[in-house]
Amino acid sequence: MSVEAISRFTGPVRASARQWLTLTGRKTVLVVAHTVTYGKRLLDVVSLLESDFRIQVVFTTPPHELGDGTAGFLAGTGSAVVPWEEAVRTEFDLALAAGPRAMERLRSRVVLLPHGANFLKRLAGARTSQVMGLRRRDVLPGGRSPAAVVLAHRDDLDALARSCPEALPVASVVGDPARDRIVASLPHRDAYRAALGLAEGEKLITLTSTWGPRSAFARFDLLLPRLMDQVRGTGHRLAVLIHPNVWSGHGSRQVRAWLSCWAEQGLGIVPPDMDWRPVLCAADLIIGDHGSVTLYGTLTGAPILLAAAPEQEINPDSPAADLAVLAPALSPVHPLEEQLAYAAAEYRPSAYEAVSARITSEPNRFDRNMRALLYTLLGLGQPAHEPVTRPLPPPERRRVWPGQGRDAGAVVVPGPGAGAAA
Repeated sequence: MSVEAISRFTGPVRASARQWLTLTGRKTVLVVAHTVTYGKRLLDVVSLLESDFRIQVVFTTPPHELGDGTAGFLAGTGSAVVPWEEAVRTEFDLALAAGPRAMERLRSRVVLLPHGANFLKRLAGARTSQVMGLRRRDVLPGGRSPAAVVLAHRDDLDALARSCPEALPVASVVGDPARDRIVASLPHRDAYRAALGLAEGEKLITLTSTWGPRSAFARFDLLLPRLMDQVRGTGHRLAVLIHPNVWSGHGSRQVRAWLSCWAEQGLGIVPPDMDWRPVLCAADLIIGDHGSVTLYGTLTGAPILLAAAPEQEINPDSPAADLAVLAPALSPVHPLEEQLAYAAAEYRPSAYEAVSARITSEPNRFDRNMRALLYTLLGLGQPAHEPVTRPLPPPERRRVWPGQGRDAGAVVVPGPGAGAAA
């Protein structure tokens, strides 16, 4: 990437471009964040590179129908953002992406990563081979072979061999960054609970949802009134983790409007730009669907109830299919308190550990493996120290519960200056 190219950048990247001119001759890595979900995933990856003075990391946001909020999310991290049309005209030493959209337009070698746990979803009504993330269009964008296809589990190699054998020569089983950071963070569970304002004896129920018409969110209008009514006065608190695609697709204002009446009654809402993983670590019970967050919940030791598990959307070869058989299904009839007690009584750590073990065949080795792959592709020697998987920072209570009340079942009236979470 030339000084001349940098000098052409305009808008939000201009100040950063002037800084780049101080350190010239760097290897340049482009991070392609189509959506907030992709951006969050990739931040764990670039942390392996960005402290190296030999490397300059920049970001870009391609057009995407679910990309609303991505530019603002990146701006909030202090990232240097290159306009997409400039990025496709500029040569970078490497590009990182968690999705294939428009990657053939880049003049750079591309590393493709999964944006969630394993490859859990398939096209509704499609053959088993039509697994999202492993189709030919997913791993050979525009028919072009990437520099690397990153996988979490060695079993994914067999799936890739069936769906797109041409991609096998560039496939690498590296691991799962979210899994490793959750595991590294579990010893700090009490600190996360304290940061969320949970008192001793209070239980946190975390309701997780992926996106789409078969997700738990699609049933929130029926599910939330019942859950909020039944947690009132029980010493439980309820917080929701909603896939960023829901926020982007419907608009943040609309989602908050839909949830506003329950937020006033004490529902905690994790905003899309906030890290969901500490809240998951703090949970006493998880109510979820067939999304990645629910699967990551198998790492936490919290019992799981399934509010949605559509067979037609679940990859039958994935751990999500195992979880759909293992976890009790949330009943619309029986009292919630009885179901929570049942889930706790039936919880078998070894069975859930068997499911979570399928998330990756390289547990606790993502940072080591991924850094080695990236530095090889960049033609640089690795820094002379082991990469450290750091625990997650504490969650921000005021962003989840902006009101002042403590009881999840009580009406919460915002105090002075307690505005809605962003």
